Amino acid sequence: MIGDHEPDVGTQEVAAATPPATVGELNDLITEMVMALSEAKALPGSGKVLIDREQMLAVLGILADRLPEEMRQARWMVRERDTFIARTNEKAREVIERARHRAKEMVSNTNIIAEATEEANILVRRAEDTSHQIRLEAEDYAEDRLSRLEDVLMRVLDQVRSMRSELHQTRSIG
Repeated sequence: MIGDHEPDVGTQEVAAATPPATVGELNDLITEMVMALSEAKALPGSGKVLIDREQMLAVLGILADRLPEEMRQARWMVRERDTFIARTNEKAREVIERARHRAKEMVSNTNIIAEATEEANILVRRAEDTSHQIRLEAEDYAEDRLSRLEDVLMRVLDQVRSMRSELHQTRSIG
């Protein structure tokens, strides 16, 4: 029961050191919370119940600590993708600036003006193509990870809905 998860320093350290929970283990924690709420004493004259805040926070803390690594990785990947795109754009700007600088140097020699312009344009196009390709790959990678996270979250959500449905069915029977 939830009482088994009293909040203390040891519990938090164990939760942080434990591996991510399986869907079944997450479901068990959610089931404990549902049971605790359904068994909570009602306040007279209202539909509200009394729950032990510390116990509920402890279980929620364990639940948060044991969420699948994909959820943590997805947030990290979004930040990394943004950083990666910013670095890629900066590199592309540097390549373009070097290409422009090189083109200006080459233009100073009147015999190779046409060649310099063509080469600068090629370098700029290559830099833009490379930047675009890197950006697309980063977005594809992030999309893949976010899709996997969405699948995990949908499974967890389906289980929560199922447990709620079972709870409602149990209430209507009783």
